[in-house]
Amino acid sequence: MGLLMTFLGGIALPCRAYNIGATDPTGAGYQSILSQLISAVMGRGWFCDVAIASILSVLALSANTSFADFPRLTRAIAESDHLSHIFKIRGRRFLYSHGIYALVGFTAILLVGFGGVTDRPIPLFAIGAFLSFTLSQAGMVIHWKRSNESGRLHRMIINGFGAFATGVTLIVVLVAKFSDGAWITVILVPLLILLMSAVKRHYKGVARTISVATPINVANLEEPLVIVPLDRWTRITEKGLRFALKISTHIEAVHGDAEECSAEVRAMFQQNVVVPVHAAGLVPPELVLLQSPYRFVLMPLVEHILEAERTHPNRQIAVLIPELVVRRWWQTPLHNQRAQLFKLLLLLRGNQRIIVINIPWYL
Repeated sequence: MGLLMTFLGGIALPCRAYNIGATDPTGAGYQSILSQLISAVMGRGWFCDVAIASILSVLALSANTSFADFPRLTRAIAESDHLSHIFKIRGRRFLYSHGIYALVGFTAILLVGFGGVTDRPIPLFAIGAFLSFTLSQAGMVIHWKRSNESGRLHRMIINGFGAFATGVTLIVVLVAKFSDGAWITVILVPLLILLMSAVKRHYKGVARTISVATPINVANLEEPLVIVPLDRWTRITEKGLRFALKISTHIEAVHGDAEECSAEVRAMFQQNVVVPVHAAGLVPPELVLLQSPYRFVLMPLVEHILEAERTHPNRQIAVLIPELVVRRWWQTPLHNQRAQLFKLLLLLRGNQRIIVINIPWYL
């Protein structure tokens, strides 16, 4: 504390001697107090450049505190289920990377919102700091009230006075700087509390829904009805049908665009699927041809799967989706991404008895 008072006096006294004061951060030729003080004492030269660079280094080092502790804070909140569990995941460098990403994103939003003028968010910092001080001191009052240690009354009075002092300061700063951006905190803090409460309720509901206290249910282990979307005869289609034959004897190969090529599809299916499967002594898949108005094939496929689920109320429906996986990221837009949309539709409209299985073919 004495060292801090010395530094503060070392800045305040020369500022008074050289008649240096704060300038408008949005005006032309803006300089910070330290920049004006260094220029007045040492002039504009190499010393001024070194001093400003040193100040920048110190500020960068102090900013590291936020990047070191904010991810730990989000992890602690996520541990209590008040934030997404993604904040509990360690990154490649054993840091909680998603907390760092969130901090960078929030900082960018503040800088853009305040026009890049770093003086403007100071009221937010002041309110956040004094709010933290007030809550921590009030928490210590409650702690000492519940404690049975000797001298707890004396400590409770000290923490109570600290909570009162910082609380009054918080109110003063909030009223004085309300129009300068402090109103953001007034809105943001209750919204964050509501958001965290909603996240907590969600995790409680999920835990209550998926928890089970009984052993595995071995009743009704019937083979699933397997549905394989069929386009044309390729290695990708062959891999999907081969896997279907391994897991079930009740297979439907569904073609979703049969308005003009039904005869061609039937001939292809008979030659490449039915005949070889019969020759192997297996039950061949059933070919299902769907009409697709305007050649939009996904919705008829989804409706057929939902109808199959209603028709077979005691069986699971396994939907095998063969898809091409390219070797380079830039090749992805060159191929049809219908499989991704199909999976999304099934996940949104399906239920517990519909299982989606990816059958990837790697180039």
